[in-house]
Amino acid sequence: MKPAAASASFSGPFALGSFAAPDQAPFPGLVTPGEHVLDLRAALGDPALTTRGIFERWDELLPRLHELAADETADRRPLEGLRVLAPVEPRQVFQSGANYRQHVIDLEVAHRAPDDPRTLEEARAEIAAVMDRRAAEDLPYVFLGLPSAITGPYDDVVLPDWAEQPDWELELAVVISRPAHRVDVDEALEHVAGYTIANDLTDRATVFRRDMKAIGTDWLRSKNAPGFTPLGPWIVPAASIADPGDLRVTLKLNGETMQDESTEDMLFGIARLVSYISRTSRLLPGDLVLTGSPAGNGMHWGRLLRDGDVMEGSITGLGAQRTRCVRETS
Repeated sequence: MKPAAASASFSGPFALGSFAAPDQAPFPGLVTPGEHVLDLRAALGDPALTTRGIFERWDELLPRLHELAADETADRRPLEGLRVLAPVEPRQVFQSGANYRQHVIDLEVAHRAPDDPRTLEEARAEIAAVMDRRAAEDLPYVFLGLPSAITGPYDDVVLPDWAEQPDWELELAVVISRPAHRVDVDEALEHVAGYTIANDLTDRATVFRRDMKAIGTDWLRSKNAPGFTPLGPWIVPAASIADPGDLRVTLKLNGETMQDESTEDMLFGIARLVSYISRTSRLLPGDLVLTGSPAGNGMHWGRLLRDGDVMEGSITGLGAQRTRCVRETS
């Protein structure tokens, strides 16, 4: 159930989410700042409607959503007592890695070999030069995640018994509206419906293959366990976020701030990421683009996730999520 500490805090007149009352099927809801939810199946006359279905009809439905948000006579129910689910079920999840300058520098330093002859300053300077070259050549680093890893914003996160170094990575997530294939950078934001919060958990111990290092990274193993992507609590329409390139990304672990950085530290902004992905793939309504995580993960602090840890993640204008870690028992 929605914890008492949660509230409908976000920018703009409304947000979208997915909810469930006890012993009832999930439904797409329009959330208003007064902490009430309108069941959009009934309001829009479509009993089979999902949040993804809303994004498939985004241009058509957006004006109607604004009308419903302003209608004080609409039949809303209190947010209290509803279970807040992940706000959308995407078909595809695209994840940007190594997209925050300071974060990449921190990871490079944390993963230095014991016999690395470089000084700390030399290592930082070399990876900074690599990132500058990537940015100049317009080469983001993007890989795929699994929708089955997504869980709700207040659900417990199960740490698998094989995960030796589970880590947090709070990120700004982009939700796609119109299909996008081979779109230019200056057109890319026209395909964005809104934004939400994602925590892209990663087991650092399995990022690189142990059996054959030449194979490279193993994102299936390290990032896609069930529940490794807490998402939400809601999706805020793009028009309600003045500048997604200037949002504060903050993660607290057991009340202590670990990540606290602006999205302006991204090497590749949202338009460049969406355009880049669309050069190869066809983005579909409801798909997610995770934009990378800023500095301050567990490897930086030398403190990984443990049983009982509580993560609280927030991004300016998008609300906050709160999840508790539970170690899997065999």
